Amino acid sequence: MSSTIAAIATAHGTGSIAIVRLSGTQALSIAKTLTDRDRLIPRHATLSALYNARRELLDEAIVLYFKAPKSFTAEDVIEFQCHGGSIVAQQVLQAALDAGAVLATPGEFSKRAFLNGRIDLSEAEAIAQLIEAKSEDAAAILAKQMKGSLRHYIENVRDELLHILAYSEVSIDYAEEDLPQDLVDQIAQKLEHLHVKLQETLEASQRRSGLMQGFRVSIIGKPNVGKSSLLNALLNYSRAIVSPIAGTTRDTIEEQIKIGSHLIKIVDTAGIREADSEIERIGMERTLESVHESDIVVALFDGSRPCDAEDVAIIELIHRFQESKEMIVVINKHDLEQQFDAEVLAEYSPLQLSCKESSCELVAALQNIMDATNSSDEVMLISTRQTEAVSKTLCAIEASYEPLHEQELEIFSFHLNEALHAIASITRPFENEEMLDKMFGSFCLGK
Repeated sequence: MSSTIAAIATAHGTGSIAIVRLSGTQALSIAKTLTDRDRLIPRHATLSALYNARRELLDEAIVLYFKAPKSFTAEDVIEFQCHGGSIVAQQVLQAALDAGAVLATPGEFSKRAFLNGRIDLSEAEAIAQLIEAKSEDAAAILAKQMKGSLRHYIENVRDELLHILAYSEVSIDYAEEDLPQDLVDQIAQKLEHLHVKLQETLEASQRRSGLMQGFRVSIIGKPNVGKSSLLNALLNYSRAIVSPIAGTTRDTIEEQIKIGSHLIKIVDTAGIREADSEIERIGMERTLESVHESDIVVALFDGSRPCDAEDVAIIELIHRFQESKEMIVVINKHDLEQQFDAEVLAEYSPLQLSCKESSCELVAALQNIMDATNSSDEVMLISTRQTEAVSKTLCAIEASYEPLHEQELEIFSFHLNEALHAIASITRPFENEEMLDKMFGSFCLGK
């Protein structure tokens, strides 16, 4: 990391301000070259002209100097806040490169912050995901993780596992002595407590995954039930073709909308019925695939027509997925004479509306579901990498139970090491020296 890196830190396009950032040992000297100043005061905003290598004026900018280690990367960092637009920022960046900097690779500033101990892996992931946050709730969760909420949780789990492992490693030295049964039971209870704790975190994170990725909502129903009209009503413009001809929508249509504080992807699916053509068959396969991938399913029924076999097929789908998906059942076309027997849907407390007139009730139901998803203050895993790490930790803990009760401590320690390495991968790698510190810190050995 001897090189000094530079990059434009703001998004491309026209704006009032653009930021060019440098990090590394030469950042200050490069800044002095561009500004023609002998001194920059740390954490003071300095208004200065910026020049290129030919001493041509590029811009007048605010220059900020963050002296190591009190910066994001823990290195010397310079920020040039120049006027926005691609040309000026590119000229300032090129001047920094001509003065000795190298172009930063994607994520290199965060990578240096991690390598220099400024942030851990969980905080680095939170930074990356905060940029792509799909809701205000997600942004709040990620902001907490940037301040170390997940790190503290993981450190507590690591510490408990380390204490158990340290005791096991010490006991191996006295293998001729059987461990008291009450001690085995105590260790088993601690492991079971950890297992329950991690399992709850994993399950809660999976339920709340829509907060991070954006909720996916599928609209299902038989042909000509009003799915496309509902999509258009939610979007407030005619995105999908609306026609009295059944089967107009033969493929899924996806659009993003914001409901409350949540950005959601809403999917208008092909009507579910017996396929008359290969195109319709493919469309219905994609409908079922969309349901599988959704967080919330809106099942639409036509109140102006009697319940038929196609409606029954939708009801069967609701039964099939009601345990794994949030379901909202809607009887549409309430403005027309009602012929649908609402009693067949009574257990689902269906909404009755006309999507051509108003979809407010449905919007409110969607918002209530999404808001309720973030009603918990539990720590949340925010990436596939993190959930896989916790799953591996749980498997290793489960594998340790039998050798513990059989007092096969070498095998027991092996599985605990697996658990430690898995859980530690979320924040920082586990080092064997940590276990030694616990051993020698907890026991009077070598006296």
